[in-house]
Amino acid sequence: MNKNPMELFQQEAPDVAEAFNNLIKAVAGSGGLDGKTKQLIYIAMKAAAGDEGAVRAHIPMARQMGATREEVVDAILMTLTVSGIKGVVTCLPEVIRQFDSAQN
Repeated sequence: MNKNPMELFQQEAPDVAEAFNNLIKAVAGSGGLDGKTKQLIYIAMKAAAGDEGAVRAHIPMARQMGATREEVVDAILMTLTVSGIKGVVTCLPEVIRQFDSAQN
């Protein structure tokens, strides 16, 4: 049985995982950007790193904050000039899948 990587992290290093989660909360709670913009930036950064799992997990959060299909696609496309095509080809299909399946 494969555990969710975050669950495994919390199980194996609970103190470090708690500190990490507190860091995430502090960054998310800062007031300079609205939640939707933060989610779009996060998606773009994770796509640039080729982290398809993180992009998959953050698409619903971005949608909940009001992000449109076009905004999330643009966030993915912004990675082209920084990290090349990898983020686009690995992450864009998931954006399309999630938005299109919600419309059906």
